[in-house]
Amino acid sequence: MIALVDGDSFYVSCERAFDPHLEGLPVGVLSNNDGCVVARSRELKALGVAMGAPLHQLPPAIRRQAVLLSSNYALYGDVSRRMNQVLAEFSPAVELYSIDESFVHFSGFDPGALEAHCHRLREAVRRWTGIPAGVGLAPTRVLAKLANRLTKREPAYEGVCRLEADSDATRRLLERLPVAELWGVARRTAERLQLMGIETAWQLRQADPKWIRGAFSVVLERIVWELRGHPSIELENMLQPRQRILVSRSFGRLSDALADLQAATRQHATRAAEKLRRQGSLARAVLVFVRTNPHRLQDAQYANSHVVALPEPCNDTPTILAAARRALAAIFLEGHRYQKCGVMLLDLVDAERRQLSLLEEPADARRRDRSRRLMAALDHLNREMGRDTVRFGLPHQDNAWALRCQRRTQRYTTCWKELVTVKTG
Repeated sequence: MIALVDGDSFYVSCERAFDPHLEGLPVGVLSNNDGCVVARSRELKALGVAMGAPLHQLPPAIRRQAVLLSSNYALYGDVSRRMNQVLAEFSPAVELYSIDESFVHFSGFDPGALEAHCHRLREAVRRWTGIPAGVGLAPTRVLAKLANRLTKREPAYEGVCRLEADSDATRRLLERLPVAELWGVARRTAERLQLMGIETAWQLRQADPKWIRGAFSVVLERIVWELRGHPSIELENMLQPRQRILVSRSFGRLSDALADLQAATRQHATRAAEKLRRQGSLARAVLVFVRTNPHRLQDAQYANSHVVALPEPCNDTPTILAAARRALAAIFLEGHRYQKCGVMLLDLVDAERRQLSLLEEPADARRRDRSRRLMAALDHLNREMGRDTVRFGLPHQDNAWALRCQRRTQRYTTCWKELVTVKTG
């Protein structure tokens, strides 16, 4: 059996864990630059606030009543790490799926005791991290996702729902569930299935797996088997390495200064290189783009991008930074007020399958090895001691490009200056 453990309204729950006064209040968390709502408490949903609702479009009455907070990703990431440490106390096999979801394997556990075990797991997560969680238990990942969804919709489950592949309850659920709502079924795939008369998850379950594979893909065939209770999907099948990596962000305020764009590009290129190494890939090229605000028609409009090919596939931050600097220099124009820039790493290849050149010298191999060890040391220090503990380049003093996060709460667990203080006496 496998369980999907999901933190309820995770961003909101993280905020409430460190500020109990938020319990029972309509709370929302905003996206980068405080643009739109990306997480909602039940109370905020009850007020009719939709996911993705722009902040400036919320009625004044709701803005007065609700508590709207800037994203605090340092806090959310650390709480996620702690949550997975708790899960590891209950099973030796835990797979992180997203910041608020993990699959927990229970191979070899007593089937009759699993529900009680999951209730203890859920209670431990709440007690040790402050995060309320739902646990969906089933023979496969696809069914575990569905079981987890039921924990949110049906209070009678008390946070833990178990689905068996051939039970009447599972059949009733699949007969009501649109195929488009299944994990792993893309929108266009769902539309094609519907044109062929397969509209529900149950109809997909009953379809011939070989026909599904021929008409669609091996991934959809595996989903059919998973719906029947046969584990067929490894997480790697659902999380393929990205073929490109993009890091971009709108500026906190418009800027016409080259120094601001250089600082932002350096930051984005550094983050992109970190992600590249984390997924075990190398990039062959770096793209940088800039643009003004298309909604400010009174301003001169400009948008452009430039690609710089790398001498060889790499994930080395200094090399990527140098390419990003050259790309920005090629497209920057004075006299424009820029709103956004970004860095994209292109033509990614597996770092373990790097093709060697016939003309390669021993010095080239030594240089790459030094770079690999340097990047590993840098990543280790930043992971253990906090992001940007070690970085390339001096910090820019006037970050016009930095995120606008005027409503951010304290980074309670990752910043010494923002730790919770306790007063006695």
